[in-house]
Amino acid sequence: MPTHHHMPYLPLRDITAMHGDEIARAVERVVSGGWYILGEEVKAFEAEYATYTHHTHCIGCANGLDALTLTLTAWKEMGLLAEGDEVIVPANTYIASWLAVSNSGLTPVPAEPRRDTLQIDPRCIEDAVTPRTRCIMIVHLYGYNAYCTEIADICQRHRLLLLEDCAQGHGLQHKALPEDVISACAYSFYPGKNLGALGDAGCVVTDNNETAKMVRRLANYGSDKKYIFRNKGRNSRLDEIQAAVLRVKLKHLDDDNARRQEIAALYLKGITNDAVTLPPPCGVFHIFPVFCQDRERLQAHLANAGISTMIHYPIAPHKQEAYKEMAHLQLPVTEKIHREELSLPCHQAMSDDECRRVIDAVNDYKPN
Repeated sequence: MPTHHHMPYLPLRDITAMHGDEIARAVERVVSGGWYILGEEVKAFEAEYATYTHHTHCIGCANGLDALTLTLTAWKEMGLLAEGDEVIVPANTYIASWLAVSNSGLTPVPAEPRRDTLQIDPRCIEDAVTPRTRCIMIVHLYGYNAYCTEIADICQRHRLLLLEDCAQGHGLQHKALPEDVISACAYSFYPGKNLGALGDAGCVVTDNNETAKMVRRLANYGSDKKYIFRNKGRNSRLDEIQAAVLRVKLKHLDDDNARRQEIAALYLKGITNDAVTLPPPCGVFHIFPVFCQDRERLQAHLANAGISTMIHYPIAPHKQEAYKEMAHLQLPVTEKIHREELSLPCHQAMSDDECRRVIDAVNDYKPN
């Protein structure tokens, strides 16, 4: 087999270069404009992203974890949540989903995913509801839609809030929620996301006016009016330069996602190795996860062929030292996912040839 150049997992420099001139002009516009915090770029991005996501309000903030935490804290300040209330969270997720709950003085209660969708299982949510449950958090993990009407039904029946962690779900759309379910979506614009800034950034989108007002206030020291502080807030802002960069990249998001979907379709059709389990076929493919009983061996085999991969994520939250109080939990579906997951390169700067190279290398893998 000919030796190929090394294929990175996610070449951010190449991805940025695709729109490099536009990004440079946007940054220069902010630099020469002389206004760097909470100015016109943030306002314009918030309006554009609210429209894009079909929501009434978008509030920029510093990062995705803050977006989640600000929403939960807002609901506490509004009297919809109280200290120690339970939030049902997916057991298989990045730890930020859980940290937002803990950092808001609430209790995360993990629920297992479905094996076929890799997303939180409505039956497990139902089983996890107690008299202290006040909120469900769903996570659109890997760029798959975690929402389903059963989840809306549970929210309606038990009068629960719904928080969507959309850190991996830019561009996903789902049916509008029932009007009596108060909900919000938290986004991260970490550089590696489908819609990535050139640094940390995030936002909250919602149709609920009170939630929007409170999130905006809490993100700005608890103030809506200069030097008047109505709540104990924090400083969590989207800055002007990141907003300008995001405005450029938002224009290309649908095309970028379509390219990810093309690559995923090639993988789904081309990978025929029985030792490798493929993921669900539809999403925005922030990550293209495959599952292998000996994933370290598969990872080494691909590295040998010059292909970089990543593991999302090697250790489930309930097995982390940070959550040692959860260590006794038996969550077999989650543990299996975290033990077997390997992410193949899948991004808009990738060529069909590179994609075929990955397919051939995966098909060449021989298990022990």
